[in-house]
Amino acid sequence: MNKTELIDHIATSADISKAAAARALDAMIDGVTTTLAKNDSVTLVGFGTFMVSERAARTGRNPRTKEEITIDAAKVPKFKAGKALKDAVN
Repeated sequence: MNKTELIDHIATSADISKAAAARALDAMIDGVTTTLAKNDSVTLVGFGTFMVSERAARTGRNPRTKEEITIDAAKVPKFKAGKALKDAVN
């Protein structure tokens, strides 16, 4: 499912216009992004938790030249599924 299909689904399920569903989805995405940028987490009970994880610096290898390279440390977004979501999938 892509973003357009998700907007259609939200509009149908909530009985609202597609424009309102698009605004709601954009606001949700913006809220999660803003919160993660502050290094906080977003927990939606039953659905899951969006969080920031820190990846340590490490040594990699350039596949073309086989030369070792240093990969810098980075903060990466992470999602952990909640129990209700896991149960719905299984």
